[in-house]
Amino acid sequence: MEDLIEIGKTFVQALRDRRGLASVDELYAQDAQSIEAVVPPVRQFRITKGREAIKGKREDWLATHDIQELDIDGPYVHPPNRFGVRFKAEVTHKETGERMTLREIAVYSVAEGKIVLEEFFMMPR
Repeated sequence: MEDLIEIGKTFVQALRDRRGLASVDELYAQDAQSIEAVVPPVRQFRITKGREAIKGKREDWLATHDIQELDIDGPYVHPPNRFGVRFKAEVTHKETGERMTLREIAVYSVAEGKIVLEEFFMMPR
């Protein structure tokens, strides 16, 4: 369980330090998967497979949004292999100028010391 806690803490701190994209290589398995709650407009699909594709998904999101505020709470551990994180973000969509409050819960599954699955649950606006 100590490994799970450390991975969760390292992950959350990287996000707080705005190093979420850079941490993917360190924390995610090569064949990790990401499942969004809804189909993102930029990507056009809910499931992203592979560490490089997950990085690409994050790069696309960062290219289209400015983050004004980011509140991250966690990790909440669920032994033996999962942890959850709560997100609240104030963002502006660069193209439209629309400012939004985003609220999500994400659950991360860990195997052999790496994140193998992330699942996002959104709060409807």
